[in-house]
Amino acid sequence: MAFTLNIGKCSLLGNYRENNEDSIDVKIFPDLTVNIVADGMGGQAAGEIASRKAVDIIPRELRKNLTPHLNVEGVKTTIRRAIVQANEEIMAMGALDKDMKNMGTTVVMAVWRKGGEMFVAGVGDSRCYLIRNKRISQLTVDHSLAQALVEAKTISPAEAKDHRFRNVLWKYLGSKEVGEGPEVAVVQLQANDRFLLCTDGLTGVVTDDDLAEFVSSATDMQQCAEGLGQLALDQNSRDNVSCVVIEVVEG
Repeated sequence: MAFTLNIGKCSLLGNYRENNEDSIDVKIFPDLTVNIVADGMGGQAAGEIASRKAVDIIPRELRKNLTPHLNVEGVKTTIRRAIVQANEEIMAMGALDKDMKNMGTTVVMAVWRKGGEMFVAGVGDSRCYLIRNKRISQLTVDHSLAQALVEAKTISPAEAKDHRFRNVLWKYLGSKEVGEGPEVAVVQLQANDRFLLCTDGLTGVVTDDDLAEFVSSATDMQQCAEGLGQLALDQNSRDNVSCVVIEVVEG
């Protein structure tokens, strides 16, 4: 079965921030589409620089190294290496300039090679969701201290939603903890699947159930992305809000 993608994207400053530290992009190459969202952190404009670097470096590396003959494992390895390369370049910039010393960024991406699979990976707490048959599932794991406490069975997933460490990241681009790169999930596509990539400016205020309902009922992906951004602001998000919405279409 052949698929095409309909994609919408949106990034909003929000009502409380002076600058937008999020970066998003959809890079469409002849045999490759890279959807990517990053949420920067750090003093001055460092967060903006870190997120922009992630969004520039990773698609560049994928375009260079994701050759058509690679099998699934080869694609996963190439995605991990692209993330590691971005991490190394961001850390190097931070080491050279004291204003950028503590800069970092989350990143989440969905990579499509015009086939029957979507490859998903993330570092930090920006998320990728799959909405299929009106049901939502989170494909990425938050690299926050609260989530680490959940995995250690110290707190429950419900407690993690409001925990004081929910926004404290232990792994992000710009940190040594990235190591050899994150797990890469592979999703076998079905017609009408929808993917949502987003920053915590959206997920911090809008519930998964509301996300599922909004995305599954949308008919235009650009309007959907803009509507999600406005929904977060209407629910008093205090952060920048960014998302990419992908619809999988048969034919």
